[in-house]
Amino acid sequence: MRFKKFRYDKEDNALMVWFSKEPIDYAEQEKDLIIHFSKDSKPVLMEILNATEFLKETAKTLPLNIRQQILS
Repeated sequence: MRFKKFRYDKEDNALMVWFSKEPIDYAEQEKDLIIHFSKDSKPVLMEILNATEFLKETAKTLPLNIRQQILS
């Protein structure tokens, strides 16, 4: 089983998703998405800033029946 851990920080409106427990070596940011990588360039942590807006926009790309199931 792969390691995954989630945390939402309501105060900062940030969602963090850990993919591994490896130490972080560097990070790259594109708009409201920050990916932290290990020394061998494997993703360790993903931060989504302005998470509520990001998730609302992302949900618009899902098929209607799936959106209805998630949002009901």
